[in-house]
Amino acid sequence: MSKTFVPSARTPAVLTANLLRDGLSVWKSGDDWTTDPCAATLFEDADLAEFALLDAQAQGHLVVGPYLVEAVRNPDGTPGPAHFREAFRQRGPSTEPAARTPAAASAPDAATHAPATHAPATHAPAEVAHV
Repeated sequence: MSKTFVPSARTPAVLTANLLRDGLSVWKSGDDWTTDPCAATLFEDADLAEFALLDAQAQGHLVVGPYLVEAVRNPDGTPGPAHFREAFRQRGPSTEPAARTPAAASAPDAATHAPATHAPATHAPAEVAHV
């Protein structure tokens, strides 16, 4: 667990990792892993969070890189990202073609943060004369 972040009722945490098989982002939900971040377990007790992290680290046959990350409790009680990095991870792989379009992103402000697409240059590069 991070030395600067300790889960509490004021600053809850979720446990996240990536699936070993395909690299998808997953969150701990009870005894299982889910790709739905809204179904993640919110940890408000530092000892329970640390125990869950140790358990996740022992599941190297399923997940890689498990870590606790600060979260917020949404008005409906579900966990939400507290920082941009986690919000970005929740949108899914940015290497998938569907993730490159603003309509594919799940965040309401995705259109303002959509990855830029660059069209190939339509002109040939200028020749350089060597002297």
